Amino acid sequence: QVQFVESGGGLVQPGGSLRLSCAASGSISGIYIMGWYRQAPGKQRVLVATITNGGRTNYAGSLKERFTISRDISRDNAMNTIQLQMNSLKPEDTAVYYCNRGISPYANWGPGTQVTVSS
Repeated sequence: QVQFVESGGGLVQPGGSLRLSCAASGSISGIYIMGWYRQAPGKQRVLVATITNGGRTNYAGSLKERFTISRDISRDNAMNTIQLQMNSLKPEDTAVYYCNRGISPYANWGPGTQVTVSS
């Protein structure tokens, strides 16, 4: 069983920045790729960015220009924490952000963290 807890969301003005964090616990030692997902109101959850335990990253569309995913590695080489630095935020970034495995996400999602970009 794997658990995820996201934090760091909030209300920010357009052009602002936020840094999200995700704490993963449980049977995480076998996970080699983690990801951030987001779900905007009335839309499906989509993948935003992924990172491997080797540090290789990938981003959806042009988000690489504004978002940066990173990870911490535990002593047993497990990704126990991942972050998402979001800069130059736009209203269309408003969503609930979740972390999970970057491929074939687990069924048990965390509560997510709300990001609202509004003036």
